[in-house]
Amino acid sequence: MRGIDEETGDYLSPSRSQNRREALAIFDLGERLVGLSESQLAQLPIPEDMLGVIHDTQRIRAPIARKRQLQFLAKHMRHEDEATLEAIRAALDHDKGQSAKETAALHRVEAWRERLLAEGDAALGELVDAHPGIDRQHLRTLVRNAAAERAKNKPPHAYRELFRVLREALEADEPSP
Repeated sequence: MRGIDEETGDYLSPSRSQNRREALAIFDLGERLVGLSESQLAQLPIPEDMLGVIHDTQRIRAPIARKRQLQFLAKHMRHEDEATLEAIRAALDHDKGQSAKETAALHRVEAWRERLLAEGDAALGELVDAHPGIDRQHLRTLVRNAAAERAKNKPPHAYRELFRVLREALEADEPSP
């Protein structure tokens, strides 16, 4: 029973709604863990007994049985200390942030590639000014070949090569974390 402290007027324990929110947060964390690959799970600070339950859950394909197993996993996770769960959450959030950075870098490379194909030498000059280590002549050749491939509906070999060269050049100029 919850009750109210007669001296201070504070509640003695969390409300049912708060308990439910916490249980659902742990259930969601369990779903995220089940969705990870074996190599991703190996990088997280997960206790060995919980890892076994996660593997069991991953093997189950029937929707109702899978949900029941997820609930069992969540129950198992609620018995873990809060520090372990926070370490897992922090590791997952760090991976998400790293993935977002990598995606943003790929979008920048794609944007440069499309600009080079659309604007030609004007964009190339701007790119070389921003990143002086880039081989201008090689890029000009790749842009010309990629535009010709696109015009003739040929396989995009130079288009892909242009992306690879741009990605390597832009990554070389970015500071490492």
